[in-house]
Amino acid sequence: MPKLKRHSGTKDRIRITKNGKVLRRKASGNHLLQKKSERRKRTFAGTLELTGISARNIKRKLGA
Repeated sequence: MPKLKRHSGTKDRIRITKNGKVLRRKASGNHLLQKKSERRKRTFAGTLELTGISARNIKRKLGA
């Protein structure tokens, strides 16, 4: 049976730390920024940690 390939879209968007945490960026922070308030734009900065079933599914897609 051949090796399974990783999901390319997920690979580019999600990062897994050494301890196994799954990190992702927040949505809506890339375009149409002129009409968004500064306060709202600041909330797009940084990363979020995924937990539970969603994190498990992401790890499965990445083969981790």
